[in-house]
Amino acid sequence: MKWLTDTLAPGVRPREALSWAMYDFANSGYTTVVITAVFNAYFVGVVAAGAPWATLAWTIALAVSYAVAMVLGPLLGSYADLHGCKKRLLVFTTVGCVGFTAALALVGAGDVWLGIALIIASNLFFSLGENLVAAFLPELARPEALGKLSGWGWSVGYLGGLISLGASLAWVAHAQAAGQGSAAFVPVCMLITAVIFALAVIPTFAYLQERARPRANEPAPSPSLADAPGARAVDGAVWQGAFGQLRESLRALRAHPDLERFLACIVCYQAGVQTVVALAAIYAEQALGFQTADTIKLILLVNITAALGAAAFGQIQDRIGHVRTLAITLVGWLIAIGLAWASQGPGMFWVAANVVGLCLGASQSAGRALVGYLSPAARRAEFFGLWGVAVKLSSILGPVSYGIVSWVSNGDHRLAILITGVFFVAGLAVLRTVDATRGRACATTQGAPVDG
Repeated sequence: MKWLTDTLAPGVRPREALSWAMYDFANSGYTTVVITAVFNAYFVGVVAAGAPWATLAWTIALAVSYAVAMVLGPLLGSYADLHGCKKRLLVFTTVGCVGFTAALALVGAGDVWLGIALIIASNLFFSLGENLVAAFLPELARPEALGKLSGWGWSVGYLGGLISLGASLAWVAHAQAAGQGSAAFVPVCMLITAVIFALAVIPTFAYLQERARPRANEPAPSPSLADAPGARAVDGAVWQGAFGQLRESLRALRAHPDLERFLACIVCYQAGVQTVVALAAIYAEQALGFQTADTIKLILLVNITAALGAAAFGQIQDRIGHVRTLAITLVGWLIAIGLAWASQGPGMFWVAANVVGLCLGASQSAGRALVGYLSPAARRAEFFGLWGVAVKLSSILGPVSYGIVSWVSNGDHRLAILITGVFFVAGLAVLRTVDATRGRACATTQGAPVDG
């Protein structure tokens, strides 16, 4: 564990870093089983009965959840910075995600609106929690080792996805052997995922420390901000405060132009990433005729390569630089898209999927680490809230674009996946304008909140 000790900031023990990584382990089951491998295809094929609008409906449901997260992410991030309560808010978002994931077990054939409502709710809480846990990263790792710890966290996270997916596959195999269809075994997979999430997150809440202290002398960013995480319903004043806080965060971001450019880069390339994550199983089943068990096995292998990619590139990026590492992975994404588009059967698609795995872990790790590297200490949670905004915006643009193309083209999923490659080209173009060294200097010398 010496390498881990050398990675950590002064005063941080390996047990705490492991407990932080366990949150990635815990919540990866949600994205793997619900968004990527099982429930998405179930929603299109069973809940919506394979209707021509089914893929578009799925992507719009995700888009709505991401749109709300775009607004609430900076609001909660700023509230967490102001009151020093990232961990308390993380408990709140985790309980919400686990609860609504379990409720997905209630969705059956024809329950389109119930499925949409529960996906919006569960994915919203997941997204907010993802922002909050990421904001702990700069507190745990030394500045020169952010990439290493981030990559390690992502690799541990993919192992968590493997556990949830493996447990789901075991249940699917058992159910199919008993003659049951997806309407019977998919709801149980949702319960399995929720239970594993709830159990795996216990070390995070037991050992992860809240190092931030309340900024008691500063006013709340809006009169209603303190009410936002409470139990009462969100009213118009809170939404007004949320938009006001988002504008304030964007204004503060202008003092950090390289971080601003990188967030724009994230919007571009993550649109492609989020499209693949949300629609891989749908593409496999609709374009290549995969069955549920085949899709789960494919995503299992992808999670292994993603874990390897996150760990390997986490070591590399601190040596060759975050920007260069990310550029390499975006080229890899373009290769994977080309292979998927050209696939006429399962063989080449399996190759494409594993290239996706390597690039997925690496690009996610590098992006999170670079945001932490370019963010000033006083605004870490707030700027990670903006990172969440960028990812959520991309999660709207990419999947909805895919859904529209597949709908307009009468179900041409090959055309939709080919067009997805445009997002990675755009990401490479914007990435060329980012100077990490200059951005880090700006974060350390101009880290105070900006006035005027």
